Amino acid sequence: MPDLHKLDRPEILRFIFYPRPTARTPPPPGAQDIDFSVADDVRIGCRLHRAEKDQPVILYFHGNGETVADYDDIGPFYAGQNLNLLICDYRGYGWSGGTPSVGGMISDGRAIYREAREWLAQNGWAGSFLVMGRSLGSASAIDLAAEHNAEIDGLIIESGFAETVPLAANLGVDLTAMGLTEEDGFNNIRKIESVTKPILILHGQRDTLIPLGQAQKLHAAAGAKYKELQIVPGADHNSVIMTGGRLYFETIRRFADKAAGAEQPRRRGNR
Repeated sequence: MPDLHKLDRPEILRFIFYPRPTARTPPPPGAQDIDFSVADDVRIGCRLHRAEKDQPVILYFHGNGETVADYDDIGPFYAGQNLNLLICDYRGYGWSGGTPSVGGMISDGRAIYREAREWLAQNGWAGSFLVMGRSLGSASAIDLAAEHNAEIDGLIIESGFAETVPLAANLGVDLTAMGLTEEDGFNNIRKIESVTKPILILHGQRDTLIPLGQAQKLHAAAGAKYKELQIVPGADHNSVIMTGGRLYFETIRRFADKAAGAEQPRRRGNR
């Protein structure tokens, strides 16, 4: 387990996390809520947007200012491609308990992974399994892909970062002035070097928060034989889906098929 306690300072955390506690919202049609225990007194809220049980499942970690419910309008587009999207919050977000921290985010991701795999197996979900992270969530996804490389089928990163120090600087935190280095951060580059399963990286051409160069560094460092970098022209940090439109979801579906090693039979979606 990586030691990320050096980042868990109040003056750093207030720039990394933007928790929005909310009451539980009704899941949209075709979705269901699943809460996973990550500690004795902490449960994390997750929402599964369902497709077919024999189709791919994507375990998804969102950005630092989002919640599970923010994806209620996006989940159906995944289902339209016959992809199951299991999206999870962080501590203090949505109806999840606890207070967010960097160390907690990574350890919680590992606990969620274990619980999710067990729940899916017990309930008859038999499709391939991928992990995906957007923005801050890329750290959780890369950590899980490195930790469980032999078990997963693929890794998807959207608007992700390679280096912690430049990201912190863009968020308004000078880690160098605090005596912290890349070795004290998420170490996404080092971790992705050990990921040999297929990798898809999606990034906006005009992303200024996490510049395109960060995606290129992740792509170059990745240990996978099959790795793909898709640059979305005209998109910034928060408009990759909007700019990519249907092609965004079709690209993910195509990658999921590639990662599974075969074109899986699927129904045409409605969207």
